[in-house]
Amino acid sequence: MTADIITLEAGKQRLRLIPSLGGSVAAWDWKAGDAWAPLFRPWDGQSEERYSFACFPLVPWSNRITGGGFEHDGVFHPVKLNKPGEAYPIHGDGWMQPWQVQDQGDGAITLALESHRFDGDPYDYRSTQRFILEPHALRIELSVTHHGEKPLPYGLGLHPYFVRNERTLLQSPCDGVWLAGDDPIPVSHTTEFPPTWDYNQPAPLQGPLIDNCFTGWIGESVISYPDRGISITMTMDDCNGYSLMYRPPDLPFFCLEPITQPIDAFHMPGQPGLAILNEGDTFVLKSRFAVSALG
Repeated sequence: MTADIITLEAGKQRLRLIPSLGGSVAAWDWKAGDAWAPLFRPWDGQSEERYSFACFPLVPWSNRITGGGFEHDGVFHPVKLNKPGEAYPIHGDGWMQPWQVQDQGDGAITLALESHRFDGDPYDYRSTQRFILEPHALRIELSVTHHGEKPLPYGLGLHPYFVRNERTLLQSPCDGVWLAGDDPIPVSHTTEFPPTWDYNQPAPLQGPLIDNCFTGWIGESVISYPDRGISITMTMDDCNGYSLMYRPPDLPFFCLEPITQPIDAFHMPGQPGLAILNEGDTFVLKSRFAVSALG
């Protein structure tokens, strides 16, 4: 397929973006010697399936919503299914729409989206993604501004895919996890991690499927690559304690998502992590992915 890709380079980093396909990241690479090596799992350059990209934005909510929609201030707002094979609407609608380049400079670019009740969704908003290549880090700032006349609950997130192999280690301190039933919707919370799910200390990424929201996340996770001599530290400013991990068995990647809300927060008591925005209000998620040499 043909898609316009914008490339930013700074120092040892190269970032490739696809504004027209959900404002997604096609690749984030690190220069090792004379060759580029992936930090995010790179897009294959062919598929339009957003799950094949290196990273994409989650706006105006992250993860899944049950019940065909949600209620706010006594009004039910229907939300349609938006991905084949999914039983619930997932990840908002920003990733389904083309974004525009708002501005671009040396090592930085801002993408913008004006969304007006896309596919019947109740949301009327403007979102921006600011990508900044710092000397040894990628910073992504995702914002949303509500343009509807009546307030609505919002959530934000990013969906990065990290490369991994049998030597890759993750440390992502948390105090608990939401467990699911027959599908990914949470049914109970526990502070007793199932075997191979505890990443309070560095641990390998082998094991059965994880597709769950962790709680008490401190806003900092470290992915170490001993075979490459580097690590990636993912941080989230003003973290409210939620992260989501997707660890598929026997595949060379995993996802660790900085998010502002747990799965199906719209139907949890108190709607944890969701921000109620009035017209003109803005909500921001700031994340950073820093590359360091292993010492």
